[in-house]
Amino acid sequence: MTSSPPGSAPLTRAGWSPQHLRDYLVENAIAGTVATRRADSLAKYQRMVARDPQCHFGLELSRHWTTDDVLAVMVLRCGVNGDPAAVQGPDFIDPELTVDRLRAMAGRLREVAAARGTVLFGTGHPAGLLAIHAPLSRRLRALGCRVLTPASGWRGRAVFDDDQIYAELRYFDRVAVISVGGGLAHTHAPGPMEAMLAELRAARQPMPDLVVADHGFAGAAGTAGITVVGFADCNDPALFVGEAEGRIDVAVPLDDNVQPDLYEPVTAFLLQEMERPGGQ
Repeated sequence: MTSSPPGSAPLTRAGWSPQHLRDYLVENAIAGTVATRRADSLAKYQRMVARDPQCHFGLELSRHWTTDDVLAVMVLRCGVNGDPAAVQGPDFIDPELTVDRLRAMAGRLREVAAARGTVLFGTGHPAGLLAIHAPLSRRLRALGCRVLTPASGWRGRAVFDDDQIYAELRYFDRVAVISVGGGLAHTHAPGPMEAMLAELRAARQPMPDLVVADHGFAGAAGTAGITVVGFADCNDPALFVGEAEGRIDVAVPLDDNVQPDLYEPVTAFLLQEMERPGGQ
């Protein structure tokens, strides 16, 4: 049986139980009290409402959202403190919600695997979340899914901090990432996913059955009407708002920038739930 990482909750014979995973998430600050600052989260809610591209992730929403509306969604879907006057200290993600949404994501992965469907992967947080995306990509391919790699080598503006920075779209384990100056870059931009979908359309290829992504990769796919499952931090409200509107199918709340090896149990739980007989 696979042993647990140092400092983690013990595994059961069946693998990671929801309760063991919940304890692990809290112990390693992937959920529970996280490193994200409450003041930063509240500021990002305001910026999303103001349609700041860094915080909107390319999502086209169908209604007007106020900051109070966004906070209410974040309480419901992420578990943050609902008091807008609470502005100090670290933020909070409800680990029960994290586990629940991971199970929902596993259900979508199970469905696409059973159908041997087509999938796109993309991450704007390659220093952390690539550790989840890449094993999922490998496993879906082993189960007969076609994991697409459109627009490889595309170059365009994908990092908002400097208008002069242009990035290149690359793939690791068929997961789309952005490269700048020889390194992998953090990006919220929807442009890379928009380019990926545009190439599929230009080639008269059907849209993927599922997109597994985060940040602008997820937002742009949701705007295109594709089924999207993804990850989001408590200071990234766009995907949770998109989930509330039905444009994002599953948004999993977690800290999206811990040490990548700490995500191993998250990946193991997703794979375990995805391949559980009968989806039970």
